[in-house]
Amino acid sequence: MTQAKITKAPKKGKTAAAVAKTPAPARRKKAAPRYTKAEIHAIFDRFHTDNPEPKGELDHVNAFTLLVAVVLSAQATDVGVNRATKTLFRIADTPEKMLALGEDRVREEIRTIGLFKTKAKNVIALCEQLLRDHGGEVPESREALEALPGVGRKTANVVLNMAFGHPTIAVDTHLFRLGNRIGIAPGKTPLAVELAMEKIVPAEYGLHAHHWLILHGRYICKARKPECARCLIYDLCKSHEKVPMDAVPDIALRTAAEIAARQAEALPAS
Repeated sequence: MTQAKITKAPKKGKTAAAVAKTPAPARRKKAAPRYTKAEIHAIFDRFHTDNPEPKGELDHVNAFTLLVAVVLSAQATDVGVNRATKTLFRIADTPEKMLALGEDRVREEIRTIGLFKTKAKNVIALCEQLLRDHGGEVPESREALEALPGVGRKTANVVLNMAFGHPTIAVDTHLFRLGNRIGIAPGKTPLAVELAMEKIVPAEYGLHAHHWLILHGRYICKARKPECARCLIYDLCKSHEKVPMDAVPDIALRTAAEIAARQAEALPAS
């Protein structure tokens, strides 16, 4: 027995023809960029002028100890990691020496930082893999670095940047917050912020960009209460969380004046 096809009647007040002609909802337009290219350049020019050669705050003596330090820094402060590695790196600054110490000794040296048991295990496994697959050298490849125990994308980016001079963007909690709070590289995930940052950072500032932003987020644009009175990009910042002030901070004015003077000197004589 065949079943008759049931056709839904159009909603009350609309004819079938009217329903068929109802246009699809319009696509939501993307929000316009919050900053122009010139404004982004000005922001990083300020950072560069104030601190031309920013440094990471994890103590290390070579690429290997840098790698280990960054692995240990997950869910720990740089100060805490430096305290824990002070003796460790003095006695074991190569994969061979670290492996010779053994997991128990490494665990004892780093027991003051979070997740020290898992991290000690990863450090030993990392050393074994470096010796087995890379001749004891830290590889200059994101894929090879991420294949090491305890190494994620952020750690790989830090090592590529600081040990090998690649213009990578290592997104930690500070940089993730700034990308969204300031609005220069918004994103729902660290990877989204990283990719957005790569698109907007001027090439000449690519090497140090993540250092400037991390330091700015750590000491000035803090999570709970941003210290806008000490911000050198206050007048350029378009954050909705910016604290209203009667005057632009002195550091922002001084840095802008220094840049203007430098640009004036570079202009050809008329």
